[in-house]
Amino acid sequence: MATIRIRGPYQWQAIVKRKGYANQVRTFNTRRDAERWARQVEAEIDRGVFVSRRESEETSLAEAIERYRTEVTPTKKGAKQEGYRLDVLAESSLAKRSLASIRSADIAKYRDTRLKVRSANTVRLELSALSSIFEAARLEWGMEGLHNPVRDVRKPRPGPPRERRFISHDEEKRLFAALDSYGDGWARPLVTLAIETAMRRGEWSNLQWKDVDLKRQTMVLHDGETKNGEGRVVPLSTKAVGILRELSHSGNEGRVFTVRPGTLTAAFARSCERARAKYVKDCAKAGRDPDPNILVNLHLHDMRHEATSRLFEKGLDVMEASGVTGHKTLAMLKRYTHLKAENLAKKLG
Repeated sequence: MATIRIRGPYQWQAIVKRKGYANQVRTFNTRRDAERWARQVEAEIDRGVFVSRRESEETSLAEAIERYRTEVTPTKKGAKQEGYRLDVLAESSLAKRSLASIRSADIAKYRDTRLKVRSANTVRLELSALSSIFEAARLEWGMEGLHNPVRDVRKPRPGPPRERRFISHDEEKRLFAALDSYGDGWARPLVTLAIETAMRRGEWSNLQWKDVDLKRQTMVLHDGETKNGEGRVVPLSTKAVGILRELSHSGNEGRVFTVRPGTLTAAFARSCERARAKYVKDCAKAGRDPDPNILVNLHLHDMRHEATSRLFEKGLDVMEASGVTGHKTLAMLKRYTHLKAENLAKKLG
């Protein structure tokens, strides 16, 4: 028979003693909860299925996140990206809860709250990281009897892929005119190179001059510097070589571009806004209505869409294009391949 005793003015302690088992002790805010827990433990002992959950009950999600960040994340190629997701989880209301107390309903609530402010794919990756933490605790850290509640929750379906490219040559021309006048002149060459190479903004921020070979027309991206964590050699077009050669004349050493990824994103967004404002003004002068889509909903990452699509329009096959872009599977590459119908029509004859 379990012992239930009062601990202080507002807490109740349940103690279960059975021969052959370590004493099980837990404190609750109400006597009812203490009695319920004691009955459950005794019933499991009687059935021979009892497993102590003490460690998982005493370990908060925040503590598990930090242990996971130290022991598991560094072994992954996408460690940097996973680190961002762990930061989000550590700031959530779940972080203060013990691992044993988190239920599938709590995970579902977290999912629905995050979906209001983040994309389905972002939330799906966060849930994947959370599930990995529970699995590590359950299988590697000896927290027997711990259930992974993420398994029982429906994962968000990825949203439709973006298909945004330049609507017209005029849109592209206006954007680059705005980039020309931004900052001290680094914005236009960087965005131009993004289109020429299909590289991501983070890859540009890590690129160093020692990894650029203008004679061979290549650049080396090392492991850990790419989104998927795998290095690759990026071929350079003649136009890209010309831009890099002009930049190298400035005598810079170390990184090719010293701007941070967030700064580049802001520069692109503001340039779109300025170009849109000028476009609307020009349309008013000409007495015509502006196209509601020109220079609207255009993102920096869309330059990667544009670049990849242009590779196919130049006649590169899937394997050749993946060698440039770094996509690992055809399905991933297909998301970025939105070929212009008029160009396909010319091929059809």
